[in-house]
Amino acid sequence: MAEGSNGRRRFSDKWGKHELDVLAVLSSAFPQWLTSRQIAQRVKAYADSYGELADQAAKAAFAKQFQRDRAKLAAMGIAIESRQPEYSSKSEGQDFASYRLQLGDEPRVRLRFKQEDLPVLAAANYLARSMSVSSSSLKQDDQHASRTAPRVPQTPTPGLGLDSIAPGLGTQPIPDNLMKVVDQRRFAATIDVDGGHMNVAYTDSDDLAMFMLEHPGSSVVSPQEAVDAWNRRLEAASKFTLADASLGDARESIVTPAISKQTVNGDVNQEASKSHSKRSSSFQTGSEVDRRLRLMLFLSAHLGEEYSLEELAQRFIGEPKNDDERKKGVAVIRKDINTLTTVSDDGEMAGSQFFDIDWSLLDADGIVSATNSLGLERLAGISQQYLSMLTASVSYLAHSSLLPAKQREQAESLYFKLRQHVKPGETPWLSLTGYEVEPRSFDVVKRAISTDSLLDMEYTDGTGRTRRKLVAPSKIFVDEGVYYVAVWTDVSKAAPKEKKEFVSKDTTINKANGLPRIWQVLRLSRIEKAELVKPLVQLDIPDVPVSELRKWSFDNGTPTVFITDKRDLPFVKTLSGATVEPYGDGEKVHLMVSSDSWFVAFAISHARHITAVAPEPLLTMVLARAHRELSLENNEEQE
Repeated sequence: MAEGSNGRRRFSDKWGKHELDVLAVLSSAFPQWLTSRQIAQRVKAYADSYGELADQAAKAAFAKQFQRDRAKLAAMGIAIESRQPEYSSKSEGQDFASYRLQLGDEPRVRLRFKQEDLPVLAAANYLARSMSVSSSSLKQDDQHASRTAPRVPQTPTPGLGLDSIAPGLGTQPIPDNLMKVVDQRRFAATIDVDGGHMNVAYTDSDDLAMFMLEHPGSSVVSPQEAVDAWNRRLEAASKFTLADASLGDARESIVTPAISKQTVNGDVNQEASKSHSKRSSSFQTGSEVDRRLRLMLFLSAHLGEEYSLEELAQRFIGEPKNDDERKKGVAVIRKDINTLTTVSDDGEMAGSQFFDIDWSLLDADGIVSATNSLGLERLAGISQQYLSMLTASVSYLAHSSLLPAKQREQAESLYFKLRQHVKPGETPWLSLTGYEVEPRSFDVVKRAISTDSLLDMEYTDGTGRTRRKLVAPSKIFVDEGVYYVAVWTDVSKAAPKEKKEFVSKDTTINKANGLPRIWQVLRLSRIEKAELVKPLVQLDIPDVPVSELRKWSFDNGTPTVFITDKRDLPFVKTLSGATVEPYGDGEKVHLMVSSDSWFVAFAISHARHITAVAPEPLLTMVLARAHRELSLENNEEQE
């Protein structure tokens, strides 16, 4: 027993491997159940500190430490289940509650992955894990905070099983843009869309409402917090009144963030004021105990196979930059092997003797070959349920702009490999709000902007005809939920000879501002094909604000007004071309819109801060849509 300076018992972890001891004890006993007392007696670190659990102080100290270790293992995907034996009363739970490893009813799936699969697999694992459990405690509404974070129902924690069949996964970097987008969508809900369930990750309840309105006929299945937030938004919108529709004088002009040459790495789909705290892009790496657990599961999954210490170091620590790092990594792995094969001083304690190692082979050639893993090979691999989520994540990344083009191609290839091991119809639908509609041409246009390249594009004009034109893309921006690109058409002096025929400087007059259309604003979704062209000379393209560019594309539009109950609201600041003036405690916002349906969805989704809208025809549409959605929700509850 160890004593602290204040006379209290303290936990002694002399070797820093008590989680491994707990795992070894429970694995060697499986399928039997072990009581708290038996675990305390058999795990050396516990026994040193708590002995026979002879008094209440020892029992309380043991219970606290054991639950910490149990939670640590559970977070890694190694669950320890408990039960209350029939012969013990609840008051005796500390002595007689019993535990064993939870291995599940389904066998784990083991696949072999190539080295080139690992970057995409790590990204998909990050997305799948984030979709499985939402860990934010942020408020969904100003007046409502969820006590527990919303979760996608019945989705398991992936844990270390994937590491056991894909060693080196934990050393792979996760793309910063993917982390940013996923982390900002802190909540998850299950949505019924056309009779199928979709797992949707979203930022807040306004974001969720916009998604629902963009998918007519959809309904929130779970969690209850999301159902309630959606209904509150509809109730608020059903009480809108008519705003003063006079345009008045603009007091302030607000524009949305855009991707241009200067901000090419920006995220046009997020509010400019949102910050992203930098964190490690390799979330699986963790402590040396984590590494040893991954190594242990990997060796358990490959009993009898031979691996050099250098190869294991590269897989579980990372690619060395020099010879010193290589030697250090080999020494670390050798120490890990020793730890995993240490026999406790007391023969009655299981200690951490996970393997029998061919020591002569290790000493002579630096080759590790393990046998007799205490049955831990049962933990190696991933469950069928998590494989389904992982497959869906790979498929989603293959068709989104969250990964570079080359990795998306790799994701497509990996998807075809994974789906062979998933039963038809068991791959869930995934969605990150705002990222399911990004057009195919997004990446190539963004690359053209970042490299000052011209763009040879084929696009569909407003009449449905296909045209081909050589232009210089300048900015990408989002307006009314649609991606636009502003292109400069005066590129004759920079065009290569073979591309001259596709130069078309537009000199027609824009009705909105009376100026020639040297700028052209296109929907990205209308660009069918596009390739980069190196310019002969550098073009001097003027930097025009998005609010001005917007006027070039709006010959016809609907002037709208809405009134807010507060000032300086973030969602107002994302609106392209909006003008704002103070109005009581809030603001009056004037906005020209090209899509009435978009404005209806926008007004309802932000109804907690909007009190009135105009003109009257749009107010009528908003009220009708809110009442219709409410009636659908009520009908579903009655059924």
